[in-house]
Amino acid sequence: MFIKDIYESKKPVISFEIFPPNERYPVEKVYDTIDELVKLSPDFISVTYGAGGTTRGRTVEIASRIKKVNNVEVLAHLTCIGADKVEIDGILDELKENGINNVLALRGDYPNDGSIPEGDFKYAHQLVKQIKERGGFSIGGAFYPEGHQESNDLMDLFHLKRKAEEGTDFLISQIFFDNSYFYDFKEKAKKLEIDVPLVAGIMPVTDARQIKRITALCGSSIPPKFQRILDRYENNPEALKDAGIAYAVEQIVDLISSGVDGIHLYTMNKVDTTQKIMDAIANLRIAL
Repeated sequence: MFIKDIYESKKPVISFEIFPPNERYPVEKVYDTIDELVKLSPDFISVTYGAGGTTRGRTVEIASRIKKVNNVEVLAHLTCIGADKVEIDGILDELKENGINNVLALRGDYPNDGSIPEGDFKYAHQLVKQIKERGGFSIGGAFYPEGHQESNDLMDLFHLKRKAEEGTDFLISQIFFDNSYFYDFKEKAKKLEIDVPLVAGIMPVTDARQIKRITALCGSSIPPKFQRILDRYENNPEALKDAGIAYAVEQIVDLISSGVDGIHLYTMNKVDTTQKIMDAIANLRIAL
């Protein structure tokens, strides 16, 4: 099934993101995590890469298992920076062979040394174009409600417009902690006639160490209300976890009440946290 059809048939769509294994997180544990997350009835699950585009092979393997064993639709991440067209075609062929027909088309991060790798792609819209020309995929893209760190607001919107024009079916946001950024971005997209579902990416912060990594990676700002939570509970892990979940639930309730197209939970492979959030919004899903 194409994920674009899911967004056309219901609202809000609730989806999860999981990450592949690393040396501290073996694949068997990932499969156990997925089996538990599937019990929470997500509309689809996305599978990301490891840092720097690593674990690509495992991403395809895990995505295939989710679809064939767990019977849940899956969205495979695909980055293009440093890749050539032949390489991308090979990955698309592999995805098709494994029954995966939904792709999140991303540029990917530049190397830490600031160098620009050689390849056929500079922007995500170029990847979207190639996938669209190949056919057989529903294509998702990403957007930054607060603007991309490497770009200004105008250029960021320009590139987003190009992604939509080249065939992106839906757009999932980077994480944010102030819903006003999402609503403001939605208004800007509307003025540019970007007429695809805009999905809110939400990550519950349950660990004080997370926040530094998050702000460094994606530039999400910390609103005063959330900063007070961090300041008060930074030395009380259990209290911070509960407060972080409550804050995420508050964001989601507000977004669903405002008619958001979808909620994409960055689960960090944490079943208990995801379970508590889904329990808290269960009645909202039933009511809609």
